Amino acid sequence: MKHIQWFPGHMTKAMRMMEECVSLVDGVMVVLDARAPAATFNKKIGALVQGKPVLYILNKADLADGAKTDAFLSLLNGEGALAVKCAAANASSAAKQISAKALELLRAKRERDAAKGLVRPLRFMVAGIPNTGKSTVINALSGGKRAVTGDKAGVTRGKQWVRCAGFELLDTPGTMPPAFEDQVLARHLAYIGSINDDILDFYGLALELLRELAEGYPALLQERYAIGEFASPAAMLELVCKRRGFVLRGGETDSERGARALIDDFRKGRIGKITLERAADYGRFFDRGEGDATGRKRDG
Repeated sequence: MKHIQWFPGHMTKAMRMMEECVSLVDGVMVVLDARAPAATFNKKIGALVQGKPVLYILNKADLADGAKTDAFLSLLNGEGALAVKCAAANASSAAKQISAKALELLRAKRERDAAKGLVRPLRFMVAGIPNTGKSTVINALSGGKRAVTGDKAGVTRGKQWVRCAGFELLDTPGTMPPAFEDQVLARHLAYIGSINDDILDFYGLALELLRELAEGYPALLQERYAIGEFASPAAMLELVCKRRGFVLRGGETDSERGARALIDDFRKGRIGKITLERAADYGRFFDRGEGDATGRKRDG
């Protein structure tokens, strides 16, 4: 499939805006997708927020492989980060989980402020790759639809402050790294909907997804699409088309429609709970960034 690259012009402006606003906040919430934690960690954001306490939110955990999510939590926490998993679509549960961790993250600041008699809401910047659920996290914390949400990349274009109980949250546009150094991780972003669908080769993307799922989750493919033999990805896609009824006149399968249906099935969790990456493949999760797990810049 063709090389994936997507960095629209508004993202440069967004990064500049975030750089200007980071001094206004007490901490940063970085939202990752639990199905692809490594792909959704943008090292440019890590460098931008250096010096600020950071809470990593593994969102959409209800769509991910629980054991692999826990392994990533252990990896993050082992590097000194504070991390939490949640499904922000389940607003009440997510709000409790995130709020508790956010208060823990800034406990020292709260104690210092209390000693000085200062009482004000804690301010957080909410940042991340497009379509990881930043606005859904904000809505969960605020108890209502304060931030604009959508199921495609690039919904939030400007900054907006949202007041919550005990917090003030700065919603920011989703931002990508200027270039994808690892095309495997770029494909993972495409699978989860973080890249504009209009630029994607869905047929090639579906073949790559089937190849990864046949290796990592063969039982789920068998259950969903009755794929018993894992031959070539093209042969598996043909079975997906037949299972879904995407057959043209003359018996030819509609591979383009089948490819899009497969990607949609994955995104909606219809295939099953899947995580595309393994924590064991990342000796130090943050070595790809310029800051350490807490946002502080590393020496050397």
